[in-house]
Amino acid sequence: MQPQSQPHAAIRRLSPSRRFSVAPMMDWTDRHCRYFLRQLSGHALLYTEMVTTGALINGDAARFLRHDEAEHPLALQLGGSVPADLAACARMAEAAGYDEVNLNVGCPSDRVQNNLIGACLMAHPALVADCVKAMRDAVGIDVTVKHRIGINGRDSYAELCDFVGQVQEAGCRSFTVHARIAILEGLSPKQNREVPPLRYDIAAQLKRDFPHLEIILNGGIKTLEECREHLRTFDGVMLGREAYHNPYLLAQVDQQLFGSDSPVISRADALRAMRPYIERHLADGGAMHHITRHVLGLGQGFPGARRFRQLLSVDIHKTQTPLALLDQAIELLEGR
Repeated sequence: MQPQSQPHAAIRRLSPSRRFSVAPMMDWTDRHCRYFLRQLSGHALLYTEMVTTGALINGDAARFLRHDEAEHPLALQLGGSVPADLAACARMAEAAGYDEVNLNVGCPSDRVQNNLIGACLMAHPALVADCVKAMRDAVGIDVTVKHRIGINGRDSYAELCDFVGQVQEAGCRSFTVHARIAILEGLSPKQNREVPPLRYDIAAQLKRDFPHLEIILNGGIKTLEECREHLRTFDGVMLGREAYHNPYLLAQVDQQLFGSDSPVISRADALRAMRPYIERHLADGGAMHHITRHVLGLGQGFPGARRFRQLLSVDIHKTQTPLALLDQAIELLEGR
């Protein structure tokens, strides 16, 4: 007699470590950026840009889901609020090999609010719970939520606990908390990253009140020293713009936060490791600036830094031999 197979959702994969992750950032954390960041850290969890359910269901799903195997551990962030659509997209993510699917409940832009996506969903915890349950029933990979500590008009701690409580009942065990409220009218997305004050104390209280949940802290973290301090309270830390503008910070992550004994890669070797990837991209008809725009943060703090950035941001648009400029940039890093 053959044993009965388990329902698909009961077969859970091992969870990726969220001790340190790089935040999903629109227009920034594309596949080229992630491939570059992976040269610097083997352990950091990387997130895609937010992809809406409509883009996957009605658009070029293969393009949105495309990634290199080297990018793992890798999570896909989804934007949406229709449970069936999110379940369908979660299945696409799992089939494409992603290690996690994350629901965006933090983006404050008007464009996504109009489609009931992002931070406005904090006013609808029961709907978020339905979305999480639908995704969890559909896939065996982790389903996580990234959210704010509140939105204007619903920013009390009791309402935050109500949100987390309802979503955990749907089976979510990992919450990434951007420790600011979102102000949905009158502030731009950029202002929403800067104007509402950071409230790490609120996020810490959430961890104390929900000790069984994985709580990842996001917002305003700039150094690995700060990461280590926050890891005394939280299960993980997520860096966004600092990781993008100062990517070499990731070169120390494996050793300092994961206890790895592998050597720290140099800036020059990290860029040199990108050369075959760039060659393939050029052979496929791509432009070098698609990739090199993400590595400019390597060029800071040394005499040739300005020239380094000029080579890879301006001069590559004027040359017929872009790889030669890449080699010059590597030489500048070696001589720093």
